Amino acid sequence: MKLKLFHPTKVAKGELTITGSKSESNRLLILQALYPQIKIENISSSDDSNVTLSGLKSNGRIIDIHHAGTAMRFLTAYYAVQQGREVVLTGSKRMQERPIKLLVEALNSIGADIRYERKAGFPPLIIKGKELSENRIGLPANISSQYISALMLIAPSLKNGLVIELIGETTSVPYIQMTQSILNQLGFEAAFDGSQITIKAAEAIEENIWKVESDWSSASYFYSVVALAEESEITLSSYFEESMQGDSALVKIYEQMGVETTFFDGKIKLSKTPGFSPPTYVSLDLKNTPDLAQTIAVTCLGLNIGCKLTGLHTLKIKETDRLVALKVEMEKLGAQVEITDKTLELIHPGTIKENISIETYNDHRMAMAFAPLGLLVPINIKNPDVVSKSYPSFWDDLKKIKFDQDIF
Repeated sequence: MKLKLFHPTKVAKGELTITGSKSESNRLLILQALYPQIKIENISSSDDSNVTLSGLKSNGRIIDIHHAGTAMRFLTAYYAVQQGREVVLTGSKRMQERPIKLLVEALNSIGADIRYERKAGFPPLIIKGKELSENRIGLPANISSQYISALMLIAPSLKNGLVIELIGETTSVPYIQMTQSILNQLGFEAAFDGSQITIKAAEAIEENIWKVESDWSSASYFYSVVALAEESEITLSSYFEESMQGDSALVKIYEQMGVETTFFDGKIKLSKTPGFSPPTYVSLDLKNTPDLAQTIAVTCLGLNIGCKLTGLHTLKIKETDRLVALKVEMEKLGAQVEITDKTLELIHPGTIKENISIETYNDHRMAMAFAPLGLLVPINIKNPDVVSKSYPSFWDDLKKIKFDQDIF
């Protein structure tokens, strides 16, 4: 199935409500399972969060998380501490190709009982839950922040808490800080100094109601829309100026793309900067915000801006190898792209070809990142339902700002 997109007027205006942050929701769901005193409002409607919740509620031995990488990491840690429970944690074919060795080794080093059902270093995992009494782990600091957050989330439930030593330069610091901030605001004792994370044990906490902020990663596609439209003003809710989500860096990044952000009444208004002239080239270090890379690269393509994006080494182990996928699909549109294992450079944006079909590789962000190009040329998105992983109402929201859509 394909979805043909085109915007006949190139004028995109409207007001949209974005679902709660997937990153916040998934962290809170693990903590709620460990500490039922936590109540959650505005939880994400994404597949990832629904899969995480289903995995937590399952009474079966086999738990299938499909494509949900966050669920795989977080549930691995969660089930490692469920005493007396044995589960097999598995997922899609692609999930079984995504490494999880460092997290398994870290958990086993403090007493967990996790084995590989098939290939060493990869799911499916056989997890026998038990009490973990060791309280110190050393990890390379440049691994996926989800491994680190998974350990942080179970840390308060451990008999002696947990100290995590991070060796080297830390990747995706905002996501670690998000986990720390959630823990602290809920009443746990968590500290992070850049190289060491210390979390104290807690048997219980006071009842707490948490309202999840809307997802900044989801907002990124509308920043791209505003940047590419001839005329545009889009209001999104609910967003906070002092956000704990690292992807709120969009505000500053998209100033370089001609998008202004105004905060008011728990909302943001995105509008085009008057008299803006696009630069010819931008260089961005996205080590703290790698999930924005696809959207930014496609925006630059649409604006005919060359770009170099660095700090992207974690993109190779996502739903697909996102660096390779970006190169292939952008070059189908007429661009010249060079990649390494951690960088992407758009050297020659070129004239965008019409009616190109974009492969999405079971990756929600591939579908949504390329969609705004429909403001410039008719474009086809293969397997459009993939957006349900993080943003099920995405296509409906594009209709609200007058994108024409045709399924074939």
